[in-house]
Amino acid sequence: MNSRTLIKNLAALPDGPVTVAGWVETVRDQKKVQFVILRDESGAVQLVNPATRELDPEGVSVGAAEALATTETISALSHGSFITVTGELKHDERVKLGGIEVKIGSLEVVAEANPETPIAADSSLDKRMDWRFLDLRHPKQHLIFRIQTTFLHALRTYWVEHDFIEIHTPKLMASASESRAELFEVDYFEGKAYLAQSPQFFKQMAQPAGFGKVFEVGPAFRADPSFTSRHATEFTSVDAEMSWVDSHEDVMKMHEELLVAGFTAVKEKHGAEIAELFGIDLQVPTTPFPRIPLAEAKQIVADRGYVIPRTDEDMDPEGERQIAAYVKETYGHDFVFLTDYASSIRPFYHMRREGDPGITNSYDLIYNGVEISTGAQREHRIDVLVEQAKEKGLDPEELEFYLDFFRYGVPPHGGFGMGLARVLMLMLEEHSIRETTYLFRGPTRLLP
Repeated sequence: MNSRTLIKNLAALPDGPVTVAGWVETVRDQKKVQFVILRDESGAVQLVNPATRELDPEGVSVGAAEALATTETISALSHGSFITVTGELKHDERVKLGGIEVKIGSLEVVAEANPETPIAADSSLDKRMDWRFLDLRHPKQHLIFRIQTTFLHALRTYWVEHDFIEIHTPKLMASASESRAELFEVDYFEGKAYLAQSPQFFKQMAQPAGFGKVFEVGPAFRADPSFTSRHATEFTSVDAEMSWVDSHEDVMKMHEELLVAGFTAVKEKHGAEIAELFGIDLQVPTTPFPRIPLAEAKQIVADRGYVIPRTDEDMDPEGERQIAAYVKETYGHDFVFLTDYASSIRPFYHMRREGDPGITNSYDLIYNGVEISTGAQREHRIDVLVEQAKEKGLDPEELEFYLDFFRYGVPPHGGFGMGLARVLMLMLEEHSIRETTYLFRGPTRLLP
């Protein structure tokens, strides 16, 4: 490794020699002086070079020739070119960018960029996605993935400190994970396989295995032809499952504690940058999150003037926005658990309420008006599970590998799945998960 100093570390150094490297953001090529804004993965710094443009060929010293060459090189620099610069660091409060600058001693063009940049600040989202590797150089885009790293590290830290085991479940499945709807079918040697919609069955398998509490952060696939701002055909799913729950309330408690840990870490590390680049004062949610039964939530929404078209269905997007607005007004909270979902609109493996089989021990978590997660207590009794699968029109024979988990004893358990990009989108008040997904995949996008 060379002796490169990250730009964010320059301010703490004394005046003196340094080496920095990154890409050229802007060049101001004036008659007597040249300024280059250099950006690396940690920040930006101003480079300065006294321009040397006219020399007497008869008496050019080696140093003067080098100075002339540096001036000409800077004049020819294109936006995005990667350069390495060695020079003198100087602290100067008059410099707007961080109060420091580097006087260029030597400059090497490591990789030259084409002078015509294919995207601009006003390019469409689709165009930016075509050139995502350039789009990600923008400080806002860059910060998103630093936030993602901090957020996931905090989630993992919470889980590990609470004795969860991290698992990595297969993404190739022999049969449908929940139903054949929204499944990608792929050729698999002489047969067929399916890309996993979720790790649901496999994280449940960890319960009879005696793991107790597990988590996974990994890809999931949905063959959903939606073009909305919150859907993708491949996304990162954040999942957890734990044994010995009394109800979905235990899962909700773990879920909200987990999110508080994640938001706290993000605010502590990136709060100032989020305020600067996104104009958001990120709030860490308080616990407990509000909890509202679905039927009550629908009535609240109706009283606000919006009637969900089908009363037998889940909340629709407008209903989610309305209940979130009510919760914000009433409780000052950005999150709300909607509970007591009807068994008719929940998967066969959700446990039904004792004494009221029309209701499940399940919830959806709404954040800033959008659903980010579904959680539930699972049905662990094999006879009940088989009957509920039949009720949903599923063939128990096709679910044999899953049902076998429950034939040799399994404790009461529950968990949730949550879309990572959705959480980040809503946290940063972005308009699409394309912004908070490294490389988005949708019905019409497989590149880059």
